[in-house]
Amino acid sequence: MTNFYYENDADLADLRELTLAIVGYGNQGRPWALNLRDSGLSPMVCVRNDDSGALAEADGFSVGEISEADNADIVCILVPDDAIPQLGLKRGEDKLTIVASGYCFAFKRFLPAGDLSMVAPRMLGPEVRSCYTEGKGFITALGIERNASGKALARTLAVAKALGGLREGAIEMTPHQEALLDLAVEQVLSPALTHVNASFVTTMLEFGIPLEAVLTELFLSGEVERNYGLLRTEGFVAQLEHHSPASQYGQLSRRGRYDGLDIAAVMKDITRHIENGAFADEWDAESAAGYAQLRALKEVHAGEGVQAMERDLMSRLGPGVVAQRD
Repeated sequence: MTNFYYENDADLADLRELTLAIVGYGNQGRPWALNLRDSGLSPMVCVRNDDSGALAEADGFSVGEISEADNADIVCILVPDDAIPQLGLKRGEDKLTIVASGYCFAFKRFLPAGDLSMVAPRMLGPEVRSCYTEGKGFITALGIERNASGKALARTLAVAKALGGLREGAIEMTPHQEALLDLAVEQVLSPALTHVNASFVTTMLEFGIPLEAVLTELFLSGEVERNYGLLRTEGFVAQLEHHSPASQYGQLSRRGRYDGLDIAAVMKDITRHIENGAFADEWDAESAAGYAQLRALKEVHAGEGVQAMERDLMSRLGPGVVAQRD
């Protein structure tokens, strides 16, 4: 049975007299450090000698070298997954190491001594801060990889509470489960949705619908975005009633039309590639090669031609029109 955690399951007193370090001060590191400090903790920020250290100092944090993080009782590592093994951190048996993604633990890229746990916000880095300051919080995936001290769960929950990650609840997941799900959304679901959207665009064009109108319907109007917001706040059943009877009938009566397509077989194949560590090996090789294939892929799928088309359309429809008028 899946476990869920809430603010009343955590006690900040479990962090009393423990030192805390944040490694990294970027997309996730800065929001984490600010949230933890606003909750009464005193994190030290450990970074390389770059602009992020100057920003942390300007924000009022004590800043040190990455190697100094090893001295902290608890360290939260908030840099990209492929950079973590290169940091050279050596944790003691009595320390707790927290990551914001299960990747390194799941695929054995970084398994230092001591307690190991994961606090993975289901939210983009800057929104971790915005949700905290707005008093809303966010859902978190929380899991323990190793509990050598017997105190890993209590301390991890306390950090998650201070972060704002228990306000909307946390779902218990192992780091392997979190990594598999996260990568599957990116590699299994996203390409499938892209293929479906491309097929839809092609079909609409064949029936004489202008491309600009199709793209507006898909994303530019914001209607889909707001519908997903209603799914989050009201659930599928309640939000369905906001649609017209004809819309409800059309959505529900055509659901089975794609059942004969063997989409699941492709999804399972990609997922197995993630689960068995093959993707982690592939990504290590890509990183070692200087991301050459990634750059080539971005040029094909997100190059200047695509950017120019999007800029032109967004200047003619949507928020860009309001900005020009104002």
